[in-house]
Amino acid sequence: MWESFLLDEAKGKGYSIFSITIGGYSMNEERKDVLLRLRRIEGQIRGLQRMVEEEVACADILTQVAAVTAAVKKVGTVVVKTYMEECLDKTQGKPGARRMETLRDFQKAVSRYIDWA
Repeated sequence: MWESFLLDEAKGKGYSIFSITIGGYSMNEERKDVLLRLRRIEGQIRGLQRMVEEEVACADILTQVAAVTAAVKKVGTVVVKTYMEECLDKTQGKPGARRMETLRDFQKAVSRYIDWA
C-alpha cells in the first residue's frame, strides 16, 4: 500500500524513492531504509493485534500504538527528505515556470504529510 502511495504521488512528476537501471530495479539506500522500517511496522501492528486479542492492559496497548505512530512518522520523514532532494535536483536548469510547478507539487505533498503527522 505505501509503495503504491509513493508511486501515485510520483506519477507523471518523475519522482521516486528508487532508481531504475536497465534490466530491473537498483535499490538505493533510502528505499531499503523505508522498506525495512515498513516491515518492522508491520510486525508491530501484528503485535498490537495479538495484544488486543489477549486483552492486554489498555495502557500497554497505547504505548505500542505510540511506538507505531512514531515509526510511521519516521518513514514519512525519510520519504520527504528523499522527495525534497530529488525535487531540488530535478529543478536545476529548468525554466522558472516548470521549476515553480515542481516546487508547488513538492509543497502539496509535504503539506499533506504535515497535516497527517
